[in-house]
Amino acid sequence: MTRLPAEAYAIIEGRHSDPFRYLGIHAEGDQSVVRAFLPEASNVEAIGEHGETATLARIHDAGLFAGALPNGSRRYQLRARFGDNVVDLDDPYRFPPVLSDFDLYLLGEGTHQRIYEKLGAHPMTLDGVEGVAFVVLAPNARRVSVVGDFNFWDARRHPMRVRGVGYWELFIPHARAGDHYKFDIIGPTGQHLPLKSDPVAFGAEVRPKTASIVVDLDHIPHPQAAPLGINTIGAPISIYEVHLGSWRRKGNNEWLTYRELAEQLPAYARDMGFTHLEFLPVSEHPFDGSWGYQPTGLFAPTSRFGSPADFAALVDACHREGLGVLLDWVPGHFPDDPHGLGHFDGTALYEHANPLQGRHLDWGTLIYNYGRTEVTNFLVSNALFWLDRYGVDGLRVDAVASMLYLDYSRPPGGWIPNKYGGRENLEAIDFLRRFNTEVFGRFPQATTAAEESTAWPQVSRPVEFGGLGFGYKWNMGWMHDTLRYIGKEPVHRKYHHGDILFGLHYAFSENFILPLSHDEVVHGKRSILGRMPGDDWQRFANLRAYYSFMFGHPGKKLLFMGCEFGQEREWAHEHSLDWHLLEQPKYAGVQALMRDLNRLYRALPALHELDCDPAGFEWVITDDADHNVFAWIRKGNNARSRCLVVVNFSPNVYHNYRVRVPFAGKWREVLNSDSSHYGGSNVGNIGEVLTLEGIVPELSLTIPPLAAIFLVPES
Repeated sequence: MTRLPAEAYAIIEGRHSDPFRYLGIHAEGDQSVVRAFLPEASNVEAIGEHGETATLARIHDAGLFAGALPNGSRRYQLRARFGDNVVDLDDPYRFPPVLSDFDLYLLGEGTHQRIYEKLGAHPMTLDGVEGVAFVVLAPNARRVSVVGDFNFWDARRHPMRVRGVGYWELFIPHARAGDHYKFDIIGPTGQHLPLKSDPVAFGAEVRPKTASIVVDLDHIPHPQAAPLGINTIGAPISIYEVHLGSWRRKGNNEWLTYRELAEQLPAYARDMGFTHLEFLPVSEHPFDGSWGYQPTGLFAPTSRFGSPADFAALVDACHREGLGVLLDWVPGHFPDDPHGLGHFDGTALYEHANPLQGRHLDWGTLIYNYGRTEVTNFLVSNALFWLDRYGVDGLRVDAVASMLYLDYSRPPGGWIPNKYGGRENLEAIDFLRRFNTEVFGRFPQATTAAEESTAWPQVSRPVEFGGLGFGYKWNMGWMHDTLRYIGKEPVHRKYHHGDILFGLHYAFSENFILPLSHDEVVHGKRSILGRMPGDDWQRFANLRAYYSFMFGHPGKKLLFMGCEFGQEREWAHEHSLDWHLLEQPKYAGVQALMRDLNRLYRALPALHELDCDPAGFEWVITDDADHNVFAWIRKGNNARSRCLVVVNFSPNVYHNYRVRVPFAGKWREVLNSDSSHYGGSNVGNIGEVLTLEGIVPELSLTIPPLAAIFLVPES
C-alpha cells in the first residue's frame, strides 16, 4: 500500500471536516485525479463524460481508491463492484456547492427569512443528476455526516463540508423523498454525539422512532385560501380549539388520520357555527403527554396522523368550509431528548449554556437563546413556514409570559438579570416584535395571538407604538375571575359581584380573546360543567348562562373541544371525547345552545364589530348584586345596531324587571338560554317586548332563572 497522507486517514476514520479537499476530482500536474471512499467495494472504475474509463487503485483496504481520469474530464461516474454486484454511482464529491454565497451572507446576517428553502433535506436535480441536498447548522462541530437509508447508516460514507459560519452541506445523488436520515456529529472536543434529527426536517418517523424523513415540499398541494378578512378586528372570531389525537377516535382507540379528520372535523365546526379551528401544536414531538407543547421537529407536522400532504389536505378542507386555521406555536422552550436540539453540535447552540437562563424549572425543558442570530432566524422562519407552505391563517404563541420574564417561575437568586439589572428578557422582546413584524408584513391576512398571563402592556399593540405587535391576546384574567364567580353557589355570588365587573375596566386595553381552553379542563380543575354548583338542572342552567354571558361579553371567543356539549369529565389526551353523552337531551341542549350562540354572534354586528373597542359596550345594570343580575348594551357601527344582554346568575325568576334601552318600540328576544330547546324551563318574554311609556325608554322583562336573554330593536 502507498504511504497515505493524514487526510486520507481522516476520511477512513470518519473524522475529516472538509472531505471535498481530498475526495472527488483534483488537478495534480497535468492529470485529473479521482479519489473515492467506498467501503466494501473490491474494484472501482471512473467513467468520464465521453465514456472513457480508468481503473482506480485500491490504496487502503478500508475502501479508499484513487486514479487518474483520462482527457481532463470533470464530470464522471464511478463503477464499483460489491461482491457479485456491479453498481454505477455518482460521486457526491464531484458536485458544486448547494448554498450560494448570497445564501451564506443572509444566513450569517440572520435575514434569510426562508431558511426552509435552503436548510433541511431538499430533493433536487444538480448537474443533471437527481438526489437530495442536505444542509444543517452546526458551527462548533468538528465533523458532520449524513447517515440514512441510502448509505447503511454509515457515517464514513457521506461526511459533509462546512461553509459560512457553520452550515454543513452535501448533495447525495439518488437519495430520494421518503428516505430516513439523521446527522452524525463529532463535537468540538472530539466527543461523538447521539445521532441528531434534522432541526429543519419536513417529516419524521412515528414515535418512539426519531429519524427524519426526506419530503419533497414541491409535491405537497397548497391549500385553498381561507375567506378574506376572517381575522380582522371587526370580524366575528369564534375559535374551536382541538387536540387532533383525542377529538374522536376509531374503534380500537386509534387516532383518526389527517384525512379522516378532514372528512369530519371541518364540517362539524362549521355546523356548530365556529369561524376558526385552532389545533394544539402539530409540530413533531416525542411525548404524547406533552400534547405537542414539547416539540423536537418544528417544521414537520406530526406523523402520528399521516404525512405532510395529509396535513395540507386537512387545512384545505377547513378552508373549503370557510374556516380559518390557527396553530399553537411553541417558540418558548424545547425538550432535551438526545436526538433533538439540545447540545446539538456539542455545545449549547439553540439554548443558553447557563441553566439559570437555559432551563425551565417547571417543565424540565430548555429555553431558546433569543440573543443568538441563528436561533431567532430559525424561529421566525419556522413561523413563516407554516403560513407559507401550509397556508395556515395564524399562530397562537404559547407561554409568552415565560419568555418575557427572566425570573419566570424561578426562586430568588435563581436567575440572571438583564444588562440593566431588570427581569425583562430584552432579547425575547426583540424576537417577539420581529416575529410579529415579519408575519404581518409578509402575510397581512394572517394573525397572531399571545397566551400572556401577566399585565405586560401593549401585547396586541403595534410594534411602531412600543407594543409587542400581536394581533390578539388571550384574556386570562377574565377567564380566572369569571370561572371563580360561576363556581360559587348563587347565594354567595353577591359577595363576588366584582369578579364579573372587574374585567370591563381593562377589556379594551388589548385586542382580547376570551379563552376557555384545554388548560381549564385538566389537572384536577374539572371540566367547565364540573365546576358548576347545584343539582343537575342548576349545573346545566349555570353552564348555559355562563356560555351566553361569554358570547355577550366584548372580546373574541375560544372554546376547547368537548366544552360545546358539556363534557362531564376532564379532558384526557389518551381517549376520545364522550360523544355518547349527546344521546341525552341535557347535553344535546348545551350543544344546541352553543350552535345558536355562534350563529347569533356571527349574525349580529353589535356582538362582534366593536369587540375590541370601548364604543361597542355600555353598562346598563351593574349594581344589582342582591339579584345576581347584569345587563349591558352591545353596539355595532350602525346607529341601530344594538343588542341588549341581560344575565341572571341566580335561580330565581324576576318578573317586571325594568331595563333601560336606547330606542323606544319593539325589542325582539333573539336568544334565551332558558329555552326548552336547550334544556331550560322556557321562562321568557314570548319573543318580543314593547318599551314602556316614558321619557327614557325602558323594557319590563321577565328574566328567567340562571339564564341570559338577548334582545335587539325591531328594524
